[in-house]
This record gives sequence, C-alpha cells and structure tokens, in this order.
Amino acid sequence: MSTFALIHGGGSSSWDWHLVAPELEKRGHEPIPVDLPTQDESAGWWEYADAVVEAVTDREHLVVVAHSLGGFTAPLVCARRPADALIFVAGMVPAHGELFSDWWTNTGWTDSGYDEEELYYHDVPPELAAEARAREGQQADKPFSQPWPLERWPDVPTHYLLCRDDRLFSAEWARRHARERLGLEADEMDGGHYIALARPTELAERLDAYAAL
Repeated sequence: MSTFALIHGGGSSSWDWHLVAPELEKRGHEPIPVDLPTQDESAGWWEYADAVVEAVTDREHLVVVAHSLGGFTAPLVCARRPADALIFVAGMVPAHGELFSDWWTNTGWTDSGYDEEELYYHDVPPELAAEARAREGQQADKPFSQPWPLERWPDVPTHYLLCRDDRLFSAEWARRHARERLGLEADEMDGGHYIALARPTELAERLDAYAAL
C-alpha cells in the first residue's frame, strides 16, 4: 500500500481529486488530497510544501502526485521528507531560481488559442465541468514573486504523465518539457488538462502502476 499525496493546481482545491481518491482506495492505497494555501497572501512556495508535509505526517511509502501548477510544490515536498516516487500529471516543472512569470518563456510554451471555456474542461462531463468552474478560487500572488527555491533536485524516482488532448500543455510541448527539465521520456494517456475529472479511473490505474515500480 502507498500513501498518495495528491496536489492540485493553481487556484483550485483538493476537490479536483475527489473522483480519483476512491479509485486509489479500491486499489489498496491511502489517498490524501491536500488543500494548498492558495488564497493566503502570506504563503510562499515553502508554505505550500509544508501544507502537504503536515497532511501526510509520517506515513511511509509516500507517492507525491502533482497536477499542473502543483509541480512547483511537489519537489519541495520530496526535499522535506522521503518519498518513493514523484509524479507530474500535466505538470509544470520548475528550475532553481526561476520566477513563475518567466517559466512560460523559459520552457517555450505557446498559447493554443483556445478561450477558457474550451481550454480546461472540454472533455469533462458538462455537469461536473460546471461544478469545477463554480469551485474555482483565487490564486494568491505571493509564490509568483518568489524565485523557485530548490537548489538540488530531490533524489526520488520521477515520472511525467502527459495528456494527449491537453489544450493548455500540448503533447508535443509536454514531451519536450519532460526531456529538457527532467531528462526523461514522458508517459502518455488520452484526455485533457483536467484528467482527474475526465478520466479518474484510468488515471488511478496509472498512479497505481507507478506505485508498483
């Protein structure tokens, strides 16, 4: 059994994982969806990591999973405490000293041209997408003003799972991002950016497989 620390993206919440969590439980794992302090103007990157560390306490066999902007937090968690694996799901991989505002240019990201209605939830069931939009919160600016602090990448097995239908981070871009930032070939699955809502069972299967490695 593994403990899965499930980290959401920017301006979002642990609710994003509410369909994946029971699927992981069915497979014998303990999922812990974490709420980051995204609305706290005093919280920076280390405070985000501390929220995860406090949630998982001293549990063993920790697998840290980060969606989207959660990728800025997850490696910091692995620097704070031991972990068996670090998994980026449609994730943003930061570099030491990098500002969030510079990350987009530094990684060669290009705008797909979709508006927000088409960008995030295009493959999520309509009622679920409506609830997701209603739950969207404000993202405080404090961490965005801070250079990403980790000087040395944590010594933990790392994986990158891209979503082939992602309209925010295209498959072509994500493949390159994983190679350039992590030195590895990305794994792939069908689905858009909010894969945890669109394909929760398939995502849980992928996470379960990573835990078994």
